[in-house]
Amino acid sequence: MSDFSNKVVLITGAAGGIGIATAKSFAEQGAKLALVDLNKEDLEKAVTKAGISDALLLTADVTKEEEVKKYVDDTVEKYGKIDSFVNNAGINGDFANIVDQTVTNLKNVLDVNVVGVFLGLKYVMKVMIDQKQGSIVNVASNGGLLGAPGMSTYVASKHAVIALNKTAALEGADFGIRSVAVCPSGVDTQMMRSIERNAMPDKVDEAKATFEASVPMNRYAEASEIADLITFLASEKASFISGSYYRIDGGQGATSV
Repeated sequence: MSDFSNKVVLITGAAGGIGIATAKSFAEQGAKLALVDLNKEDLEKAVTKAGISDALLLTADVTKEEEVKKYVDDTVEKYGKIDSFVNNAGINGDFANIVDQTVTNLKNVLDVNVVGVFLGLKYVMKVMIDQKQGSIVNVASNGGLLGAPGMSTYVASKHAVIALNKTAALEGADFGIRSVAVCPSGVDTQMMRSIERNAMPDKVDEAKATFEASVPMNRYAEASEIADLITFLASEKASFISGSYYRIDGGQGATSV
């Protein structure tokens, strides 16, 4: 286990499954937390359920530049610094083949998953450049490495996250900033329930079984397993890791080139 005592960790999408599991993991390792989500009530419920007793709770729409700047400013005002940033907020969007997909859905997904990630990098990296140190973990997906029928908008957005991650690593290297990405397969969270419903509205159990069967380990990941990887990559134990992306997919990536 790493030691994050006196370290400040900022997490977006913190009310979701991966976000709150990651917050809990950092809290157990002594971190000071700034947690961001769109809805304050959802965030408060998630924090209470996770047993997190002390955190700065912030609301923001990650697609709006002024709100991103504010959650970063509020974190620095409270704690004086940002040591680690988990760039996690994301949505899956509507399930449809390209020929049936709407531009509205495409723009919605790209706004949250790409613009939101970009803006988080923009304003957090400004702080980290001044500090001359920091670690960033961008939450991508195995959808950023593969294609997926019916999920063109999500897949495109997560490919973009990996590209932003690589660029952030190069731009941050001279300032002691590391940037890495994690690429989970299906995780047993509410987002996966949404994907199952989108894929097969009348056969949700069948959709779940089909998705799980595509993983050699024949199951979804637990959010805590993703959190364990994120906290390691954010820690000083990963001090020479930057610009990379890490599959955490139960062996699914071994089935492709």
